Amino acid sequence: MPLLLKPVFQERIWGGNALKAFNYDIPNDHTGECWAISAHPNGPNVIENGRHKGKTLDEVWAEDKVLFGNPKEDKFPLLTKILDANDNLSVQVHPDNTYAQMYEGEYGKTECWYILDANEGAEIIYGVNAQNQNELNQMIDNKQFDALFKSVKVKAGDFFYVPAGTVHAIGEGILILETQQSSDTTYRIYDYDRTDKEGNKRELHLEESKEVIDLSVSSPNTSAKHEVVQGQDYTQFVSNTFFTVERWIINGHLAYAKPQSYCLVSIVEGNGEVTVNNEAITLEKGTHFILTTEDKEITFKGDMTFIVSYV
Repeated sequence: MPLLLKPVFQERIWGGNALKAFNYDIPNDHTGECWAISAHPNGPNVIENGRHKGKTLDEVWAEDKVLFGNPKEDKFPLLTKILDANDNLSVQVHPDNTYAQMYEGEYGKTECWYILDANEGAEIIYGVNAQNQNELNQMIDNKQFDALFKSVKVKAGDFFYVPAGTVHAIGEGILILETQQSSDTTYRIYDYDRTDKEGNKRELHLEESKEVIDLSVSSPNTSAKHEVVQGQDYTQFVSNTFFTVERWIINGHLAYAKPQSYCLVSIVEGNGEVTVNNEAITLEKGTHFILTTEDKEITFKGDMTFIVSYV
């Protein structure tokens, strides 16, 4: 049976209450993140069904590697989140694997965003205008952030690949599903001079940022592959060494062939059911689960959109 997961919610200074649209019982009106499929120590999900019910995903990963095809990684490699940007997120950058493992003791953080919803005119920051390291350092030191950061307008259905080293920020009024390496390392460059409940400004990481910013990543550049499969709408947004991310929009039946030993699945719109090895599970917007090596015969039925990711 698939591993059904109980979401973990994270309060954020920029969070809101838009996650209620997924029928989640969020803790408060500053809920910024739903950690939907996570084995990260800062927010592991609890399994809600089957023989591993009550265990956390990191425990199951450690105890029952056969479920995942006996992968070589010590730690579960991916993390799926839904983010509610009720306000602008800080402008930030993430390190790659080499830097993160040297200084932070965890994976680097390459990520990608599927825009679930966005206010009219909503924007993200993606990339910088600096031409070389000296110019970058000067613009950061002189706080020339308006000139440094590049903005891009977004709408629902857009997709952005954000490799480690990319300067980025999610703007106010955007709801996204994020697929990322399982990491919680963020270096803040600019935070709008905000203060927390105690009146303190959040820490910035300017020197680390200068070291990890990749100036070669200046604009979004993924091209999606789209096709019709069994009469259903299929899109592959990105596929690389970190992850593959796909979207299915189905209306009717889909006999699903798992592309990898285990796959992460998030229902982001509509409802229906998935039948696995002749057992049906009801699906609704906001359901998240992992298809494992035990899940052989898989059929989706309904009117829904779901995102699949895998290594």
